[in-house]
Amino acid sequence: MTDSALPPAPHKSTLTRRQLLAWRNALFVIFALSGLSLASWVARLPAVRDELGLDTAELGILIFAMSAGSVIGLIAAPPIVHRIGAKAGMLVALTVVAVGIAVIGVGADLLVSAPVVAVGLALAGFGNGSVDVMMNVEGAAAERAIGKTILPLMHAFFSFGTVTGAGVGALASGLGVSVAVHLAGIAVVIAVCAVLAIRFVPRGAETEVEATTGAAAGAVRTPFLRRLADSLSVWRDGRLLLIGLIMLGMAFAEGSANDWLTIAVVDGYGQSNTTAAVIFGLFTVSMTAGRVLGGPVLDRFGRVPVLRVSAAVGVLGLAAFIFAPEPWIAYVGVAFWAIGCSLGFPVGMSAAADTDDPKLSAARVSAVAIIGYVAFLVGPPVIGLLGHELGILNALVLVLVLVVIAGLASPAARERGRIRSTTGAGTSTTSTGTPGTTSGSGPADA
Repeated sequence: MTDSALPPAPHKSTLTRRQLLAWRNALFVIFALSGLSLASWVARLPAVRDELGLDTAELGILIFAMSAGSVIGLIAAPPIVHRIGAKAGMLVALTVVAVGIAVIGVGADLLVSAPVVAVGLALAGFGNGSVDVMMNVEGAAAERAIGKTILPLMHAFFSFGTVTGAGVGALASGLGVSVAVHLAGIAVVIAVCAVLAIRFVPRGAETEVEATTGAAAGAVRTPFLRRLADSLSVWRDGRLLLIGLIMLGMAFAEGSANDWLTIAVVDGYGQSNTTAAVIFGLFTVSMTAGRVLGGPVLDRFGRVPVLRVSAAVGVLGLAAFIFAPEPWIAYVGVAFWAIGCSLGFPVGMSAAADTDDPKLSAARVSAVAIIGYVAFLVGPPVIGLLGHELGILNALVLVLVLVVIAGLASPAARERGRIRSTTGAGTSTTSTGTPGTTSGSGPADA
C-alpha cells in the first residue's frame, strides 16, 4: 500500500504534548533495540569465531557481510521512507534485524556454517543500516517538534541497548548458553518490542515539508528526478562532507570496538571469552554515560569544543589500550576510548540535519550516515588483514589516526539555524547559535 492510499497522517503541529512524548519514548525504544541487536552479536563473537574455526583475516571477511548489508540498507532507506513512510519502514527494518540475528545463531551453533552466518549478518546489517537513517531523521523531527535537545539522549538509548546486550551476552557466555538459544531469544525481544513501540510513532511526521515524502494528507508527490536531484545536491556541500569526515573517524572508532574489542582482549591480552564480553560491557557503559551527559555539555560549550576534547580523550584511550604494559591499564583505556567517541555519531547527525532547508534534512542525514558507514564497510576487513599481519593491537593504530583527523575536522559541526516547536500547548523557539550559547533545556526536560 502506498502513502496515497493511507489515511491522513497528523502534522506535528496537531500533536498534543502527550503524543509528542509518546513519540519520543517510542524512538528511545527503537534506538535501544538497534543497540541490543548489535551488542548481542558482538558479545558472542569470540564464541562464533571458535565454533567456525576462523582466523583473524577470515573473521574480518565474515564481518564484512554485516558492513555491506548496512551500507545497502543506508542507500535503500530514503526510497523505503518515500514508499511506505518512516513508521512502517522502521518496523520492517527491525523485523529484518530480528530474522538476521536468529539466522546468525543457527548458522554458528546448529549448522556450523560460515555462509549461513554471513547471510544472517547481511540481513541484520541491512535492517540496522536502514533503521539507522529512519530513526535519526525521525529523531531530528521529534527534536524540532518538542523544541529540546534530545538527539544525544536518543543515541544514549542506543548505548543502553548495547549495555543490555553486552551484559546478557556475558551472562549467557558465563552460563554456557548456546549462541543459537541466546540469539533466538534476542530476536524475539526485538520483534515484539518493535511492534509495541512503533504504534506511538505518528505517520508522516518525519519531515517538516510534506512534499518531501508525500506522506502527509493531500500532499503532491515530488517527481522522482527532482527528488534524486535534491538528494545528490547535498554532496556538493563542503561543510557536509567535513561533517561526514567527523562521522567517518568517530564511527570507525566505535565500530572497531564493536567488531574487534572482544577479539583484542582475548588475543592481545590472553583473557577468556567471558572476560572479553565484560570488557565490551565496560565500553558500552562508558559510551552510554558519555551520551547521557553529552546533551547538557553540548548546550553549555557547543559542538566544536566538545568534539575536540572528545577526540583528544579518544586518542588517549586508544593509545592506552594499544600500548598498555598491563591489562588493567588497557581496560581503563577502553573507558576513555568509549567516552571519546560517544558523541561523534549523534553530533554528526544533528549537525547534518541543522539546515535552513528542512526538506533536505533526510538527504543530508543519509549522506553523512553513508560516509560514516564507510568505516563499518571498510573497517572490519582492513583491521582483520592488518591484525593478521601485525597483530590486532597494532592494527588499531589506524583507528587512532582517524580519530585525530575527526578532531581536526570538528569546526564543520558548528551550530547554525534554530529549532522550532509548535504544539497544542504553544510555540517554543530554541536557539542553536554559536558555540558557548545555551540551546535550551537539557534532554531530561523534554
